[in-house]
Amino acid sequence: MLGAKSVLVPILAGAVLALAACATSSTPYQPVSSSNRVAGGYSEARLAPDRYRVTFAGNTWTSRDTVEGYLLYRAAELTVEQGFDWFEIVNRETEHRVDRSISPSPLYHPWYGSAYLYWQPYWRYYGRPYGWRTWYPDRGDPFWANRVDMQTVERFEATAEIVMRHGARPADDSQSFDARDVIEKLGPRIQRPRS
Repeated sequence: MLGAKSVLVPILAGAVLALAACATSSTPYQPVSSSNRVAGGYSEARLAPDRYRVTFAGNTWTSRDTVEGYLLYRAAELTVEQGFDWFEIVNRETEHRVDRSISPSPLYHPWYGSAYLYWQPYWRYYGRPYGWRTWYPDRGDPFWANRVDMQTVERFEATAEIVMRHGARPADDSQSFDARDVIEKLGPRIQRPRS
C-alpha cells in the first residue's frame, strides 16, 4: 500500500509545474479583461459603422510578431462579425515599452549596518593610465556590481485603424486583406486560453 507522502509528492510537483507554466506563458488570443489569468489581449473601439480601432497588448513573454499577428487576426474576425468581406488598414502602430528597475542587491549587507554612515570603508588600486584610484563598496563600482539587481521588462502593444468593406478585395492594394483568408491562414496558429 502506498503511503500518503508517496502519493502527495507527485501531485504537488505536478501542481507546481502547472502554476509555473501559467506564470511564464505568452498572452493567448483573448479579450482584455481583469479576470484573465494571463495579462493582455485584444480590444476594439467603433469609430464609425465601417471603421474600428483594434488593439492587441501582449505580456512580457509575448513577442512582437505574435502581438502583430493576433492584431491582424482580430481585425479579420471583427470584419466577418460585422458582416463585411475585407478590411483595409488605414493607420497602424506598434508600441515597444521597456521598463527597467534597479534595486539594491539582497546579497550585500555590511556587517556594521547603516548606523555608521560616516564610516564607509574604501579601497585603493592602481589603474593605468590614471594612477591610484579610490572606490567605495557602498557607492557602486565595477568590483561590487552584484550590489545592484537590475531587471528589464519589455512589452509590445499593436494598434490599427481599419475600414471594412463589402465585395471583392482590390488585388493591387497591399494595405487590404480578405478577412476569411486571414482567418483561414492564421487560425491554426492562434493560441487560445487554456480552460
